[in-house]
Amino acid sequence: MYKKISTFAEKLKVKMKYLLHLIKTYPLSCCLIVVIWVLCMMPVPETPLSNVKLIDKWAHVSMYAVMCTAIWAEYLKGHKRLNKKRLFIGVWLAPVLMSGLIEVLQATCTNGNRSGDWMDMLANTIGATVGSLIGMLLAKMLSKDKKA
Repeated sequence: MYKKISTFAEKLKVKMKYLLHLIKTYPLSCCLIVVIWVLCMMPVPETPLSNVKLIDKWAHVSMYAVMCTAIWAEYLKGHKRLNKKRLFIGVWLAPVLMSGLIEVLQATCTNGNRSGDWMDMLANTIGATVGSLIGMLLAKMLSKDKKA
């Protein structure tokens, strides 16, 4: 029994170290992720912008584009080589999956204050794609600067 507790504690310690590493390596991205979660879970007040057609979708596209661009920028700052698999998972797939989770939680855990909307997830996916494309362009520009 003691060995099981010790093994669990060791695994937890390793995971916490990795989480701390992510926060130190990607501070802006982590802050943006927290902001997105908070904004997506709180009730939305009525504003004059509420009358603008598709304003909420543009907000979703913008949030995810900025977040994914920030992840790319912080990745490029801390790495000399591009790991395409890690970038695909961390910069595009993880935000898209996070978006889906947020939509499910909005539909089930906000007591009717928010509703899950799959069109929001589509907008988030478009934003993640735009942010990833911006990041790829940024990577190309930086690699040309290093060669010159």
